[in-house]
Amino acid sequence: MTLFRAVRAVTESEGDAPIDWDAAGEVAKAAIDPGELSLTESEQAGYAEDVRAARSRIREVAEVEFDVPDTIEVQNRHHWIDANTPTFRRVMEPVVEEFAGGPAPGFARSLNTATTGGMLAFLGNNVLGQYDPLLLADEPHALYFVHPNIEKVADLLAVDRDRFRRWIAFHEVTHAAEFGAAPWLSGYLEDAMLDGIGSLSDGRLEREALAEVNVAMTAVEGYAELVMDRAFDDEYDDLRRKLDERRGGSTPVGKLVRKLLGLGMKREQYERGKAFFDAVADDRGVHGASRVWESPEYLPSDEELDDPNAWLARVPK
Repeated sequence: MTLFRAVRAVTESEGDAPIDWDAAGEVAKAAIDPGELSLTESEQAGYAEDVRAARSRIREVAEVEFDVPDTIEVQNRHHWIDANTPTFRRVMEPVVEEFAGGPAPGFARSLNTATTGGMLAFLGNNVLGQYDPLLLADEPHALYFVHPNIEKVADLLAVDRDRFRRWIAFHEVTHAAEFGAAPWLSGYLEDAMLDGIGSLSDGRLEREALAEVNVAMTAVEGYAELVMDRAFDDEYDDLRRKLDERRGGSTPVGKLVRKLLGLGMKREQYERGKAFFDAVADDRGVHGASRVWESPEYLPSDEELDDPNAWLARVPK
């Protein structure tokens, strides 16, 4: 961590925008150590094998056709920040532009830049793997593994590093399967996000559009949990339990940051979505549950997430 570098990046932030995104990325990288990325041949082969195995097994279990992204990277923390700062900019810029101006725009820009850099640093220090559909961008999808974080958390949980890495790979490839099986999903999420953001222009918040995003993401996370349960080629209850205990044992500051970033909601999405898809799969199998990706009309509604029988009655086999 280089405090001087972070402070200098904030004080030298420039431009007319509410956030200097280049400076925010510099703040984030100054705040955290990049981590070691000297992979052995065995580790390099392990990542590749885990992705191949996950693709093959998920295709078999879910009976969906998809491929993994062309871009698959094993990164350190600074690499993750570099890759994700443009994504955060694309998603957040329409929102922050609504709050531009004010009596001290230079001070506000510095404060916004520092806050954004801190958020990127927190995430960069904690993200294990990431399937990135690259919303709002005309670019291929990507799959990232943050090697120093995977090793750090595996050691903290006292679990085998190779087994933990494989579990992360299966989870992220499951997300690739969802977006691969549903070519409409990226556009659907983009439209709903932009509808919600656009409503800020006249001082209102379009909650219906944002609720639509939340329901879709609950389906995304719940389906991933279902497929993980049925496809992963090893027991992993201990991994999930230990990760949940680690989340629950976070420091007060860590809990606050997670709440501000909405990470607590993601856990709720996992659990609510998993309960829905477990019920659907018990009735129709995993392939039947995969039908949710055939069309936006087959996404569960907010009410159906809590009443899977209503979805089963509405959607034909």
